[in-house]
Amino acid sequence: MPGMMSRAERTPLTDWWWTVDRGLLAALFALMVAGLVFLMGGGPPVAERIGLPTFYFLNRQAMYLAPTILLICAVSFLSLRGIRRLALITWVCGVVLCLLAGKFGPEIKGAHRWIQFGSFGLQPSEFVKPAFVVVAAWAFSEGAQRRDMPGGILALLLLPITIVPLLLQPDFGQTMLITMVWCALFFVAGLHLIWVAVLGVLGLGGVFAAYLFFHHVRERFNKFLDRDSGGGFQDFWSRESFRSGGWFGTGPGEGVAKRHLPDAHTDFIFSVTGEEFGVIVCLCLVALFAFIVLRGLKLARRTDDTFSRLAITGLTTLFGLQACINMAVNTQLMPAKGMTLPFVSYGGSSLISLALGTGFLVALTRKRPRTVMLSQKPPGTAPATVAGVMR
Repeated sequence: MPGMMSRAERTPLTDWWWTVDRGLLAALFALMVAGLVFLMGGGPPVAERIGLPTFYFLNRQAMYLAPTILLICAVSFLSLRGIRRLALITWVCGVVLCLLAGKFGPEIKGAHRWIQFGSFGLQPSEFVKPAFVVVAAWAFSEGAQRRDMPGGILALLLLPITIVPLLLQPDFGQTMLITMVWCALFFVAGLHLIWVAVLGVLGLGGVFAAYLFFHHVRERFNKFLDRDSGGGFQDFWSRESFRSGGWFGTGPGEGVAKRHLPDAHTDFIFSVTGEEFGVIVCLCLVALFAFIVLRGLKLARRTDDTFSRLAITGLTTLFGLQACINMAVNTQLMPAKGMTLPFVSYGGSSLISLALGTGFLVALTRKRPRTVMLSQKPPGTAPATVAGVMR
């Protein structure tokens, strides 16, 4: 493709190709392909158990990948102003839909997290996450750059407005994830170390309150802490999958644990991968996630724009934390959270929301002209515009 696109040609597509971070794009597409390969093992047993065609989940995932790739590419063309506008609209609509889901949505596993549009189901909290990160980064950056703008107060208000509808569903996992990313943004925006300690204490208090007031949270913690209670068959089979697979795996399609794990195609796809492909392949998958996170943080450090730096850091943290939580649950380092592995687990809402978030990330990490202030111009040169070209 680079040979087909000359730097001398000035079209929107060539401008995009020569300014986008191609390493980041390649890693994201590699994750999508890996997800299809691993779903060939985890999907069929679940499909057969509920009376669907053998490769139902694999075919649906492949079908969802087309709009996913298109959305990533489309969003990556946006300017910084376009990113902020789209994120704000998505966040407002997502919060409203979360409230409607909690009130009118169908009950699934004791929670009301979905909105049904005919045969299509939508989990609005998935779309709230990336939009919230961008809007919070915008508020923090405006507060840092403009004294007349109460950005810090707005950023503080954004958190309760976002997580209260999630707690009403209830969705403690997504609430915890969004809060952790918000704390990371607060820290990167210049939070004093004393406030870090205060937020840490408040976070522990929130977890304790969830344990006291949410029955399903208390039940999961109790099962996690008491391994001999006999109620954690998911925990047993997720452990057994890695023990059975060893370093090199039992071979594609030869796993046993997936026949006992009810969410082998979503929450526990990492366990199925460990059994059939082995620990070495799992470590390669971890390395791929680590590359995306480290690449994002490196690009965030390079940018001079406060909003871009905060948004890239937040989106990268969101992506990395979600992957870490899923893999920690699969390896029995955390209680079950019901969180998907990005681009690997099956799920239409998950894929499209990830496309939105990574589309934001690809757009924000594109090479943009530096802003040049009039006071920084060498003597004798022509006047420059104060604002950056792409802002």
